[in-house]
Amino acid sequence: MKLFDFLLGSLHGLNFFLTLLVFHPLQWLAYNMFGWKAHQRVVFLMNASIMNGFRLAGSRISSDGPQLPSDRPLIIVCNHQSRYDIIGLYWYLRANYPLFVAKQELAKGIPSISYNLRKSGSALIDRADRRQAIAAIGNLGLKANKENRAVIIFPEGTRSKDGQLKDFALGGFGILCKKMPTALVVPIAIKGTGKMDIYNVFLVKAFQRLSWTICEPLEQNDWEVPALLNECRNRIENELNKGELNKV
Repeated sequence: MKLFDFLLGSLHGLNFFLTLLVFHPLQWLAYNMFGWKAHQRVVFLMNASIMNGFRLAGSRISSDGPQLPSDRPLIIVCNHQSRYDIIGLYWYLRANYPLFVAKQELAKGIPSISYNLRKSGSALIDRADRRQAIAAIGNLGLKANKENRAVIIFPEGTRSKDGQLKDFALGGFGILCKKMPTALVVPIAIKGTGKMDIYNVFLVKAFQRLSWTICEPLEQNDWEVPALLNECRNRIENELNKGELNKV
Protein backbone atom coordinates (compact mmCIF):
# COMPACT_ATOMS: atom_id res chain seq x y z
CA MET A 1 0.00 0.00 0.00
CA LYS A 2 1.47 3.33 -1.00
CA LEU A 3 1.83 6.10 1.57
CA PHE A 4 -0.38 8.52 -0.36
CA ASP A 5 -3.06 5.87 -0.75
CA PHE A 6 -3.12 5.48 3.01
CA LEU A 7 -3.03 9.19 3.88
CA LEU A 8 -5.37 10.57 1.22
CA GLY A 9 -7.48 7.44 1.02
CA SER A 10 -8.05 7.72 4.76
CA LEU A 11 -9.39 11.26 4.30
CA HIS A 12 -11.84 9.89 1.77
CA GLY A 13 -12.80 7.10 4.17
CA LEU A 14 -13.45 9.49 7.03
CA ASN A 15 -15.54 11.72 4.80
CA PHE A 16 -17.48 8.71 3.48
CA PHE A 17 -18.20 7.35 6.96
CA LEU A 18 -19.29 10.70 8.40
CA THR A 19 -21.42 11.46 5.33
CA LEU A 20 -23.40 8.25 5.72
CA LEU A 21 -23.94 8.88 9.42
CA VAL A 22 -24.97 12.53 9.05
CA PHE A 23 -27.28 12.05 6.07
CA HIS A 24 -29.20 9.08 7.47
CA PRO A 25 -31.33 11.17 9.90
CA LEU A 26 -31.53 13.99 7.34
CA GLN A 27 -33.06 11.56 4.84
CA TRP A 28 -35.56 10.38 7.44
CA LEU A 29 -36.61 13.93 8.26
CA ALA A 30 -36.91 14.96 4.62
CA TYR A 31 -38.94 11.92 3.62
CA ASN A 32 -41.33 11.95 6.57
CA MET A 33 -41.85 15.72 6.69
CA PHE A 34 -41.70 16.80 3.04
CA GLY A 35 -42.01 13.70 0.83
CA TRP A 36 -39.91 11.76 -1.65
CA LYS A 37 -38.68 14.67 -3.77
CA ALA A 38 -37.25 16.42 -0.71
CA HIS A 39 -35.75 13.11 0.35
CA GLN A 40 -34.08 12.68 -3.04
CA ARG A 41 -32.62 16.19 -2.90
CA VAL A 42 -31.01 15.27 0.40
CA VAL A 43 -29.63 12.14 -1.28
CA PHE A 44 -28.17 14.29 -4.07
CA LEU A 45 -26.37 16.40 -1.47
CA MET A 46 -25.10 13.22 0.17
CA ASN A 47 -23.63 12.05 -3.12
CA ALA A 48 -22.07 15.47 -3.71
CA SER A 49 -20.35 15.12 -0.33
CA ILE A 50 -18.97 11.71 -1.29
CA MET A 51 -17.80 13.13 -4.63
CA ASN A 52 -15.87 15.77 -2.70
CA GLY A 53 -14.34 12.90 -0.75
CA PHE A 54 -12.90 11.61 -4.03
CA ARG A 55 -11.19 14.98 -4.41
CA LEU A 56 -9.75 14.65 -0.90
CA ALA A 57 -8.04 11.53 -2.23
CA GLY A 58 -6.54 13.56 -5.07
CA SER A 59 -8.93 12.29 -7.74
CA ARG A 60 -9.85 14.39 -10.77
CA ILE A 61 -13.54 14.15 -11.66
CA SER A 62 -15.06 14.85 -15.05
CA SER A 63 -18.30 14.50 -16.97
CA ASP A 64 -19.17 15.22 -20.58
CA GLY A 65 -21.88 14.65 -23.14
CA PRO A 66 -25.25 16.02 -24.23
CA GLN A 67 -27.78 17.43 -21.81
CA LEU A 68 -30.59 14.98 -21.15
CA PRO A 69 -34.30 15.83 -21.13
CA SER A 70 -36.13 15.80 -17.82
CA ASP A 71 -39.62 15.60 -19.34
CA ARG A 72 -39.46 11.98 -20.55
CA PRO A 73 -38.36 8.64 -19.08
CA LEU A 74 -34.79 7.44 -19.61
CA ILE A 75 -33.15 4.02 -19.64
CA ILE A 76 -29.52 4.54 -18.63
CA VAL A 77 -27.15 1.75 -19.72
CA CYS A 78 -23.74 1.75 -18.02
CA ASN A 79 -20.62 -0.34 -17.68
CA HIS A 80 -19.83 -1.37 -14.12
CA GLN A 81 -16.38 -0.98 -12.57
CA SER A 82 -16.86 -0.13 -8.91
CA ARG A 83 -19.22 0.37 -6.00
CA TYR A 84 -18.55 4.08 -6.56
CA ASP A 85 -20.11 4.14 -10.04
CA ILE A 86 -23.48 5.01 -8.55
CA ILE A 87 -22.19 8.11 -6.75
CA GLY A 88 -21.43 9.99 -9.97
CA LEU A 89 -24.57 8.69 -11.67
CA TYR A 90 -26.74 9.98 -8.85
CA TRP A 91 -25.10 13.40 -8.96
CA TYR A 92 -24.94 13.95 -12.72
CA LEU A 93 -28.46 12.57 -13.33
CA ARG A 94 -30.10 14.31 -10.39
CA ALA A 95 -32.51 16.24 -12.66
CA ASN A 96 -33.96 12.86 -13.69
CA TYR A 97 -34.39 11.43 -10.16
CA PRO A 98 -32.63 8.15 -10.98
CA LEU A 99 -33.82 4.71 -9.92
CA PHE A 100 -31.65 1.59 -9.60
CA VAL A 101 -31.87 -2.17 -9.62
CA ALA A 102 -30.13 -3.44 -6.48
CA LYS A 103 -29.66 -6.64 -4.52
CA GLN A 104 -32.22 -6.87 -1.74
CA GLU A 105 -29.42 -7.51 0.77
CA LEU A 106 -28.32 -3.88 0.37
CA ALA A 107 -31.65 -2.63 1.74
CA LYS A 108 -30.64 -3.45 5.32
CA GLY A 109 -27.78 -2.56 7.61
CA ILE A 110 -26.01 0.25 5.71
CA PRO A 111 -26.58 3.78 7.04
CA SER A 112 -28.11 6.16 4.48
CA ILE A 113 -27.66 3.76 1.55
CA SER A 114 -30.15 1.14 2.75
CA TYR A 115 -32.71 3.79 3.71
CA ASN A 116 -32.44 5.42 0.29
CA LEU A 117 -32.90 2.11 -1.52
CA ARG A 118 -36.06 1.42 0.46
CA LYS A 119 -37.59 4.89 0.02
CA SER A 120 -36.44 6.00 -3.43
CA GLY A 121 -38.56 3.49 -5.33
CA SER A 122 -35.61 1.47 -6.65
CA ALA A 123 -36.10 -2.24 -7.41
CA LEU A 124 -34.80 -4.65 -4.79
CA ILE A 125 -34.28 -8.06 -6.33
CA ASP A 126 -33.55 -11.56 -5.09
CA ARG A 127 -30.97 -12.96 -7.50
CA ALA A 128 -32.01 -16.49 -6.56
CA ASP A 129 -35.65 -15.83 -7.47
CA ARG A 130 -35.90 -15.04 -11.19
CA ARG A 131 -39.66 -14.53 -11.11
CA GLN A 132 -39.40 -11.97 -8.30
CA ALA A 133 -36.56 -10.15 -10.07
CA ILE A 134 -38.49 -9.90 -13.34
CA ALA A 135 -41.58 -8.58 -11.55
CA ALA A 136 -39.55 -6.03 -9.56
CA ILE A 137 -37.78 -4.70 -12.67
CA GLY A 138 -41.08 -4.55 -14.55
CA ASN A 139 -42.72 -2.55 -11.76
CA LEU A 140 -39.71 -0.26 -11.67
CA GLY A 141 -40.07 0.40 -15.38
CA LEU A 142 -43.76 1.22 -15.03
CA LYS A 143 -43.01 3.64 -12.19
CA ALA A 144 -40.22 5.39 -14.09
CA ASN A 145 -42.34 5.61 -17.23
CA LYS A 146 -45.22 7.20 -15.34
CA GLU A 147 -43.06 9.67 -13.42
CA ASN A 148 -40.56 10.53 -16.21
CA ARG A 149 -37.62 9.26 -14.21
CA ALA A 150 -34.37 7.56 -15.21
CA VAL A 151 -33.72 3.87 -14.58
CA ILE A 152 -30.06 2.90 -14.37
CA ILE A 153 -29.05 -0.62 -15.34
CA PHE A 154 -25.69 -2.38 -15.47
CA PRO A 155 -26.10 -5.12 -18.12
CA GLU A 156 -22.73 -6.68 -17.24
CA GLY A 157 -24.41 -7.90 -14.06
CA THR A 158 -21.29 -7.71 -11.89
CA ARG A 159 -18.35 -5.34 -11.59
CA SER A 160 -15.48 -5.76 -14.01
CA LYS A 161 -12.43 -5.97 -11.73
CA ASP A 162 -9.94 -5.43 -14.55
CA GLY A 163 -11.95 -2.71 -16.28
CA GLN A 164 -12.49 -4.82 -19.41
CA LEU A 165 -16.02 -4.58 -20.73
CA LYS A 166 -18.01 -7.81 -20.30
CA ASP A 167 -20.91 -9.09 -22.38
CA PHE A 168 -24.21 -7.28 -21.85
CA ALA A 169 -27.14 -9.46 -20.75
CA LEU A 170 -30.45 -8.68 -22.43
CA GLY A 171 -32.82 -9.68 -19.60
CA GLY A 172 -33.36 -6.58 -17.45
CA PHE A 173 -32.85 -4.20 -20.36
CA GLY A 174 -35.47 -6.01 -22.43
CA ILE A 175 -38.00 -5.77 -19.61
CA LEU A 176 -37.39 -2.03 -19.22
CA CYS A 177 -37.81 -1.43 -22.95
CA LYS A 178 -41.15 -3.24 -22.84
CA LYS A 179 -42.40 -1.31 -19.80
CA MET A 180 -40.95 2.04 -20.94
CA PRO A 181 -41.72 2.13 -24.69
CA THR A 182 -41.25 5.91 -25.01
CA ALA A 183 -38.04 6.07 -22.98
CA LEU A 184 -34.85 7.49 -24.45
CA VAL A 185 -31.96 5.01 -24.14
CA VAL A 186 -28.73 6.61 -22.92
CA PRO A 187 -25.36 4.80 -22.78
CA ILE A 188 -22.97 6.15 -20.13
CA ALA A 189 -19.30 5.17 -20.02
CA ILE A 190 -17.78 5.09 -16.53
CA LYS A 191 -14.01 5.23 -16.37
CA GLY A 192 -11.43 5.10 -13.59
CA THR A 193 -13.56 4.06 -10.63
CA GLY A 194 -12.32 0.48 -10.77
CA LYS A 195 -8.71 1.61 -10.35
CA MET A 196 -9.68 3.61 -7.28
CA ASP A 197 -11.66 0.81 -5.65
CA ILE A 198 -8.85 -1.69 -4.92
CA TYR A 199 -8.76 -1.74 -1.10
CA ASN A 200 -12.07 -1.42 0.77
CA VAL A 201 -14.96 0.97 1.12
CA PHE A 202 -13.09 3.24 3.56
CA LEU A 203 -9.75 3.33 1.74
CA VAL A 204 -9.23 4.12 -1.94
CA LYS A 205 -6.31 4.52 -4.30
CA ALA A 206 -5.23 8.16 -4.57
CA PHE A 207 -4.77 10.39 -7.64
CA GLN A 208 -7.22 8.67 -9.99
CA ARG A 209 -9.03 10.21 -12.96
CA LEU A 210 -12.75 9.46 -12.82
CA SER A 211 -15.26 10.17 -15.56
CA TRP A 212 -18.94 9.66 -16.29
CA THR A 213 -19.43 10.33 -20.02
CA ILE A 214 -22.91 10.51 -21.52
CA CYS A 215 -22.89 9.05 -25.02
CA GLU A 216 -25.31 10.10 -27.74
CA PRO A 217 -28.83 8.89 -26.78
CA LEU A 218 -30.80 6.41 -28.86
CA GLU A 219 -34.49 6.24 -29.75
CA GLN A 220 -36.03 2.81 -29.21
CA ASN A 221 -38.18 2.99 -32.36
CA ASP A 222 -35.08 2.94 -34.55
CA TRP A 223 -33.82 -0.44 -33.26
CA GLU A 224 -34.65 -4.02 -32.40
CA VAL A 225 -34.01 -4.51 -28.68
CA PRO A 226 -30.93 -6.83 -28.97
CA ALA A 227 -29.34 -4.53 -31.56
CA LEU A 228 -30.11 -1.52 -29.38
CA LEU A 229 -28.31 -3.04 -26.40
CA ASN A 230 -25.37 -4.00 -28.59
CA GLU A 231 -25.15 -0.44 -29.90
CA CYS A 232 -25.09 0.82 -26.30
CA ARG A 233 -22.20 -1.51 -25.57
CA ASN A 234 -20.34 -0.37 -28.69
CA ARG A 235 -20.71 3.29 -27.76
CA ILE A 236 -19.55 2.66 -24.22
CA GLU A 237 -16.59 0.62 -25.45
CA ASN A 238 -15.58 3.34 -27.91
CA GLU A 239 -15.65 5.90 -25.12
CA LEU A 240 -13.64 3.70 -22.77
CA ASN A 241 -10.98 3.31 -25.45
CA LYS A 242 -10.47 7.03 -25.77
CA GLY A 243 -7.37 8.43 -24.15
CA GLU A 244 -7.66 11.96 -22.85
CA LEU A 245 -10.64 12.89 -20.66
CA ASN A 246 -12.37 16.23 -20.90
CA LYS A 247 -12.17 17.94 -17.54
CA VAL A 248 -15.27 19.67 -16.20
